[in-house]
Amino acid sequence: MKKIGIINSELSKLISVLGHMDTIVIADSGLPIPQGVRRIDLALKRGVPGYLETLETILVEMQVERYTLADEMREANPELFKQTQRALDGAEAANVTHAQFKELTRQAKAVIRTGECSPYANVILQSGVTF
Repeated sequence: MKKIGIINSELSKLISVLGHMDTIVIADSGLPIPQGVRRIDLALKRGVPGYLETLETILVEMQVERYTLADEMREANPELFKQTQRALDGAEAANVTHAQFKELTRQAKAVIRTGECSPYANVILQSGVTF
């Protein structure tokens, strides 16, 4: 049995196979997931698990060099926007419209669906290298 880190087998495997510049998405419960993109559904009920809790857990194991947020998050969900920036401090930030964000999810290795029910609680994480 695994001693530390992510114990969800699908998440653990996903992170272990990421290469440089591969992307994954952490999504709220309402973000549409494109056909053909792997879905890892963690949602149990409204708010569980939350977006920020999921992001912080993934960051324990994933090296992130760049992240992308929807412009709309800054105004519609300002506290979560700030918390996301703090959690990803040191990574390059990018912002796009929500429509562009949804298009970018088509290129992701996977979308991780949380139980988050607050507006625009989504982030695209681009894998970095540890050397």
